Amino acid sequence: KVNFLRDIKSDYNERGRVYFPDVKFDKFNQEAKSQIEEDIKKDFSHALIGIKKLPNGSKLGVYVAYIYYLALFKKIKKLNPIEILENRIRVPNFNKMILLLRSYFIFKLKLI
Repeated sequence: KVNFLRDIKSDYNERGRVYFPDVKFDKFNQEAKSQIEEDIKKDFSHALIGIKKLPNGSKLGVYVAYIYYLALFKKIKKLNPIEILENRIRVPNFNKMILLLRSYFIFKLKLI
């Protein structure tokens, strides 16, 4: 859902794709954005519970993806709806590397 939200410009404006059928993106506002964010927040809390139960062979990769999308979600939450409609939201490559390293150490320290 985070990926769909961050790619609205490309998916909706350029390709006509709609991943949130109840949302009218031609009238996208803070209320609609907040509803999507609430749904995503619930998904993140459930996801971490599941990640902790994964076998070690797959836990790190899934955790890295979780941390990356959580960082992207935090960035999206700070933006107004117009910014999301007009720009593809990104996490800079340097920040991705930091997230990867931090996730690796958390995994190695068995904190997840």
